[in-house]
This record gives sequence, structure tokens and C-alpha cells, in this order.
Amino acid sequence: QVQLVESGGGLVQAGGSLRLSCAASGRTFRSYAMGWFRQAPGKEREFVAAINWSGGRTYYADSVEGRFTISRDNAKNTVYLQMNSLKPEDTAVYYCAATLKYGRSFRQSKEDEYEYWGRGTQVTVSS
Repeated sequence: QVQLVESGGGLVQAGGSLRLSCAASGRTFRSYAMGWFRQAPGKEREFVAAINWSGGRTYYADSVEGRFTISRDNAKNTVYLQMNSLKPEDTAVYYCAATLKYGRSFRQSKEDEYEYWGRGTQVTVSS
């Protein structure tokens, strides 16, 4: 089992950048594929990015492709989401998720493909 804690959210102006971190507990972090999702007010939670166990393969939603970068440091049990060129529509609570079942994969974009979730961190982009 793994516990996830997100950090790094905050208020930023449009065009700015933020880096989110997700710290995971446990000694088997490298066995998990990881993902980031987000939920804007009044909307359903949506997929943002995913990364496989080694960090060698990544997958992005079309809406963030080219602006966001997911990465991981298995020595630190941490996954990151670097967000550049932020837009007001990126405003949401961002959630980190982990899957052991699909650990070798990197294209899992559905909520039910992940077994573990963090509590989220708020990102607000002002215009």
C-alpha cells in the first residue's frame, strides 16, 4: 500500500509556472505507475498526465501537451508535474494517483485504473 501527499499548489498569473510534487510512502514506489488528475469547480475529475514505473514513458492529455511535464525520482519516492504557460482554465485541484496493477504501463488515463489517491493541492491561475 502507498500513501500520497501532494504539494506545490498556489496562486499564479496566467503565463506563469508551478511545479507540483507528490511524495509517496513505502519502499515499493518504483513498482507503481503514477498519474496526475485535476478537478475544476463544477466539473468532473479529468486526466492530466501519466508516467510508467521507470520514468521512461509518459502520456499527456491534449489540453496540457507541450506545456506540462511529468517526471519522477524513484530515489526520493516523488513524482512531479512541471506546469508552464499556465492558463486560467488550468485552475483546479490537482490529484496524484498510483497504480500497481498497471505499473509497467504509462497510458492509464481513467480514474478506475488507479488504486491510490492523494488529497489534492489547489492550483489557481489568475487572468
